[in-house]
Amino acid sequence: MSATDGTGGGGTDSPAVRLQTLFEGHRLTPTQRRIAHSMVRRASEVPFLSSVELAELAGVSQPSVTRFAVALGFDGYPALRRHLREVAPAEPVADTGSCNEYQQAVEAEIENLRHLAEALADPAPVREAGRALAASRPLPVLGLRAAAAQAHGFAYFAAKVHADVRLFDEGGTMLHDRIDAAVRAGASALLCFALPRHPREVVDALAHAKGAGLTVVTVADSAFAPVAKVSDLLLPAAVGTGLAFDTACAPMLLGRVLLEAMCDDLPDAQARLEEFDTKAAARGLFVD
Repeated sequence: MSATDGTGGGGTDSPAVRLQTLFEGHRLTPTQRRIAHSMVRRASEVPFLSSVELAELAGVSQPSVTRFAVALGFDGYPALRRHLREVAPAEPVADTGSCNEYQQAVEAEIENLRHLAEALADPAPVREAGRALAASRPLPVLGLRAAAAQAHGFAYFAAKVHADVRLFDEGGTMLHDRIDAAVRAGASALLCFALPRHPREVVDALAHAKGAGLTVVTVADSAFAPVAKVSDLLLPAAVGTGLAFDTACAPMLLGRVLLEAMCDDLPDAQARLEEFDTKAAARGLFVD
């Protein structure tokens, strides 16, 4: 979890967190952020990869890896790799050799959830985000394309405890107008779910929201996602990439955690939930 610049680590000492700490304070290009993201995702393996192997993992050129190492202050990639072996030693990796591709996708998501649990050892960023979201009236929730489902799920539950939730799950020329309308109505924060592939429209919308004075809280797949530079508080939760379409169990769970933190700062949240249950029972809304 990280505030302001989207690159900080949590309160744990895992290889992934130590890697993120290494990248803090460096202005990385989009290509370099891609390399950093790949390294964090495969933190246990990276100290033993060659520059060519890391380039293939990140989908960049080998010279890009060398330039990345120099940007971090090392003489070259060999010096960076030696450093990584000291600060991010390998952890035991589960044997997935006998698993089929579907099982491997599940195992990868379990690993993503494990990393999220490590990050949540420091609850301060989530609590800070929860306070900001609870205080915003109305509360705009943005998520386009692949992230629309995450935004919709959050908004659905948030509306049960928050007086005014506004879901922005469609782009177009009206998006900035809807953000402006929320600001005029009194909004002080905006929550965004941002997942790959990152629409340029989301980056533009968040920049517009910040310019309008909103505190931008973003759940993204990586601390190095393109939305980091236009987010005041970025909460990373990795997506799975082993199937034809990405899986987003960790971002969904992080959204529910944010809901819990928001409820903690809404004094009437429990009363609203009880009122809903009473009305639902009277209407026979549910069969169970």
